Amino acid sequence: MERSGIICGGTICIDVNKVIDRFPPQEHVARIREEMPDCGGPGLNMAIDLARLGAPFPIEVIGIVGDDAYGRIALDTCRELGIGAGRIAVVPGGRTSYTDVMIVAEGGRRTFFHQEGVNAQLSTGHFDLAGSTAKIFHVGSPGVHARMDVPQGNGNGFSEVLARAKATGHRTNLELVGVAGERLRDLALPCLPLLDSIIINESEATALTGVETHRDGRPDWALVEAAAAALIRMGVFTLAVVHFPDGVVAADRAGRLWRQGAAWVPPEKVKSTNGAGDALASGVMLGLHEGWPVEKGLRLGVCVAALSLGSYSTSRAIPSAEECFAYGERAGFKPTS
Repeated sequence: MERSGIICGGTICIDVNKVIDRFPPQEHVARIREEMPDCGGPGLNMAIDLARLGAPFPIEVIGIVGDDAYGRIALDTCRELGIGAGRIAVVPGGRTSYTDVMIVAEGGRRTFFHQEGVNAQLSTGHFDLAGSTAKIFHVGSPGVHARMDVPQGNGNGFSEVLARAKATGHRTNLELVGVAGERLRDLALPCLPLLDSIIINESEATALTGVETHRDGRPDWALVEAAAAALIRMGVFTLAVVHFPDGVVAADRAGRLWRQGAAWVPPEKVKSTNGAGDALASGVMLGLHEGWPVEKGLRLGVCVAALSLGSYSTSRAIPSAEECFAYGERAGFKPTS
């Protein structure tokens, strides 16, 4: 049977993006200049980004929302983009998870205030992969789902659903969010031997591997490569991808390493970095599904990430994959040393 498509499971939330003039100290005031709700969460973001790139295969989402206004935003967005939402559970009277994303107008730096909502009820029972002919199962994010995070079997809910996906013939990928390092390590380590690929940032890679990725306060290419290689040694089967502001590296089981510099973005074009990691991951995932050479997927990833910076939304600035590649050719790329 020819498998095709990606199922994106896990975190569904609404990002309430609030552009502020500054991030204030406690008991001080900051002014909100703009406010806009939009879809968020690594599970949903991956699906939306792939759809906006024009992925030529089916895309589905597994997760949970409430029957409220935020839940309708998530479901309506899936319908508008042709994303399968039949595996999304709707909780009567439930509150859809949301995150207040405080974005400093100058530079786009963000701080997150998260309401878990019905994501606290997400459990392994929601991950019914019966009848799925998708090629890849992508899931995120350990650390923000109360029931999924508790010990289960030989790990936790995330390792359980990854094992289920592997048993039903899916390739697997994991994405993380910024929770405390020791907590992240405890939750993610049981997942690593069940992964075909992982796409994370350098801080998350340090938390998992113990390999320090910074030198003199900045990410160092060679150290980030060492962390990616360590992820392979710790069980990731096919490809470990680690991204950081200057670019992205990848390592595979054959000992090969790849570097790709970030696509140049004029500072004045940066509105928010929110969702840039998800955007990069979507480009890499498109390449993995289509069987591209690793370097092509990495290049698409940095181009998608660069263009995503042009919107306060996580995904609205993302065009087709062809337009992303064309942007990279025009803008050029940062050096990889």
